[in-house]
Amino acid sequence: MITIDDFKKLEIKMGKVISAEMVPEADKLLKLVFDFGSEQRQIMSGIAEFFPDPSVLVGKQMPVLMNLEPRKLRGYESQGMLLAVDAGDRAILLHPEIEVPLGSVIT
Repeated sequence: MITIDDFKKLEIKMGKVISAEMVPEADKLLKLVFDFGSEQRQIMSGIAEFFPDPSVLVGKQMPVLMNLEPRKLRGYESQGMLLAVDAGDRAILLHPEIEVPLGSVIT
C-alpha cells in the first residue's frame, strides 16, 4: 500500500506520439518521440511485438510517467515511461476518451 502523498509524487502527463520507429536489432523495443506542448521527449518502450507497424501510434495521445530517472536502452535514452495495461499476451495502450491539451496532468 502507498499513501496519497506517495501517489502525488508521480508526474503523469498526456502527450502525443509524433514519431515511432523500431530500434535496429531489438525485437521488442520501439523509440517513440512525444510532444507534451512545452517540450518533446524520447520514450523507449518494449511494445514492438504488439505494433509491427509502429507508424499506427503516430498521432495518438497517451499518458507518460515524466519524473522517472532517465535510462539508456540499446544506446538510446528513455526520458519517461509509457503507461499501458498488461493483458497477458498483449499490451493495451491507454488513451483519453476525447483529445486533451498536450501536457495535461493526470491526477
